[in-house]
Amino acid sequence: MLNFLKNIGPTELIIIGVILVVFFGANRIAGLGKTGGETVKEVKKIKKELASTVDELKKEPSSGESGESS
Repeated sequence: MLNFLKNIGPTELIIIGVILVVFFGANRIAGLGKTGGETVKEVKKIKKELASTVDELKKEPSSGESGESS
């Protein structure tokens, strides 16, 4: 599906970059890069919190496994 990406070389990437700068401006592209970086950082933070929560839930015994009958 994305096989065309294998054929993109450095020249094509430079042309795409120049077109983006012409259409959006350098400041806006820099802002998008910053926002993208912050998004990746936030996703990593959420992933870490989720993993620690899952680990905590695995460690604590659930109420149904205590062996006591209600």
